[in-house]
Amino acid sequence: MLRPLVEDLQERRAKAKLGGGEDKIARQHEHGKLTARERLDLLLDEGTFTELGLHAGIHYSVRGLEDKDAPADGVITGYGKVDGRMVAVCAYDFTVMAGSMGMTGEIKVARLRELALTKRIPFIWLLDSAGARIQEAVGSLFAGTGHLFREEVVMSGVIPQVAALMGPCAAGTAYIPGLADFVPMVKGRGSMALAGPHLVRAAVGEDVTQEELGGSRVHCRKSGVGDLEVADDEECIERIKQYLSYMPQHNREAPPRRETVDPIDRRDEELLDVLPESNRNPYDMSDVIRRIVDDGEYFDLKPQWAKTIITCFARFGGRPVGIVANQPKQLGGILDNDSADKAARFVNLCNAYGLPLVFLQDVPGFMVGTKVEAEGIIRHGAKMLHAVANATVPKVTVVLRKAYGAGYYVMNGRAYEPDLIVAWPSAEISVMGAEGAVEIVMRRQVDEAADPAAKKAELIGAYRKIIDVYVAARNGMIDDVIDPRETRPVICRALEMAEHKTVERPWKRNAVVPV
Repeated sequence: MLRPLVEDLQERRAKAKLGGGEDKIARQHEHGKLTARERLDLLLDEGTFTELGLHAGIHYSVRGLEDKDAPADGVITGYGKVDGRMVAVCAYDFTVMAGSMGMTGEIKVARLRELALTKRIPFIWLLDSAGARIQEAVGSLFAGTGHLFREEVVMSGVIPQVAALMGPCAAGTAYIPGLADFVPMVKGRGSMALAGPHLVRAAVGEDVTQEELGGSRVHCRKSGVGDLEVADDEECIERIKQYLSYMPQHNREAPPRRETVDPIDRRDEELLDVLPESNRNPYDMSDVIRRIVDDGEYFDLKPQWAKTIITCFARFGGRPVGIVANQPKQLGGILDNDSADKAARFVNLCNAYGLPLVFLQDVPGFMVGTKVEAEGIIRHGAKMLHAVANATVPKVTVVLRKAYGAGYYVMNGRAYEPDLIVAWPSAEISVMGAEGAVEIVMRRQVDEAADPAAKKAELIGAYRKIIDVYVAARNGMIDDVIDPRETRPVICRALEMAEHKTVERPWKRNAVVPV
């Protein structure tokens, strides 16, 4: 009795797994894209995927699409393992009605979101979709939609959320990556925009391509919504795995430790030659990071956006950490609106998932002038200030060179509860640099001097003695002045010391976060 039924089941499964059929699959490959199922095969450990909703199709209540076939309703959902750890994943299938989001498909994804949240496992979107299926969404029943984004907010900070842009992500569904934790984008193919080119043309008369409107170049270099620009689907999947390797399964689990053969007490002689002769000259902070982290490896987030600051994951003694580091080779490492936003979001991300924070300071302060004031530099700087002050994870601060003004504060200065704050002998901690102080405070003395240039040099020299790092150390404002070669072992020992850090804050519904 069961044999014919099982044979029918197998046929149904095979048909559903073909998605839009061989022709559509071939077209997907012609565009340099893998199919949804091929992407899942690359992402998940072999033999671990359990699919949910394979037999789904266009919802019975939908009118006007009775003659259409939509295998799995255009989205593959289920759970499996990435490097041995369970995840929930949904992959939109562009071969089925352009991966558009239908009612049944969203019931499937809603079911998966509930599963991921209640079981506390990461949620991954592999996005390749034309957006909401207009034939189903148009009309007053739209009033009952929108659960997706509210639930994404509820999951935020509880389970890691990854939204990979491997194709288009149009209209309101662009808020999926907008609310996710990590957003890699495939160059030339991944895109997101609140309206597609046709709607933009109709609404504002602007004639643009999908790539110009919301491609990886826009969002990874200008808007900051994207975290990483990748070459193809294969690299995108690899980067997702890399990202998850730093993350716990949920916010009550410790980040995953790794064995390392890189000695904790390793000292790097090259660090003595990193800084240039003049404190006005640039250098690459990435060289410092490479020399102090495990095996010289780090994972850069938003590397093409707000380049005056680096936000990256790395490991010290096998422990995952988040590093916030000023980048002196980009405008001297000055903080502007975008770099403050970039750092604030990264600090919030690390704090949410229990990753310790390491701050590497070489900051001349915040950008000044009428342009940035009009653009809200105070508001943006306050976001970073708020995030750093709010973070309760272990925090270690190393001052390499400049630590001026409010830049010192937002880079986790003494007042912001660093579990250890140390400085290189080259450090200068002050409201401003010697040149600026002389220009503002002692201008009259310079102007009235017989030799203004000589007087200015004399006053700058005198001011440098006041901001000498040993003054801060002598007065207990920093914990130690260290040999640059000791940076790695000092950080490793501090992270071990602070591993069980506990901080209690006053009860609140939520803080009033600057926006």
